[in-house]
Amino acid sequence: MVFIAGQVSWDAEGVTVGEGDLAAQVERCYLNIASALAEAGGSFDDVAKLTFYVVDRTADKMPALLEGVNRAAAKLGVTPVPPVTLIGVAALDVPEHLVEIEATAVLD
Repeated sequence: MVFIAGQVSWDAEGVTVGEGDLAAQVERCYLNIASALAEAGGSFDDVAKLTFYVVDRTADKMPALLEGVNRAAAKLGVTPVPPVTLIGVAALDVPEHLVEIEATAVLD
């Protein structure tokens, strides 16, 4: 098993991607997870479960969350999308981050 610690919407230089844009941040988190999985010898196909931590989670944020998931899934060729647990939080460590995503993967 591989446990990918919470990924946020930082690019390779540590700059926040999609400040104020939940869909863009979700997409970036997925891409960061894919990169970490590749380093471990896996891919998104190996993901068994994702956990989303969403700042001030409300029902009206679901369309943006799904948009980000769908954009990332299309880029990564992920179908179906792995199971997700969605947890609302008051804040994350960096104020401009709207979401953090953890992954659990099972590699062959």
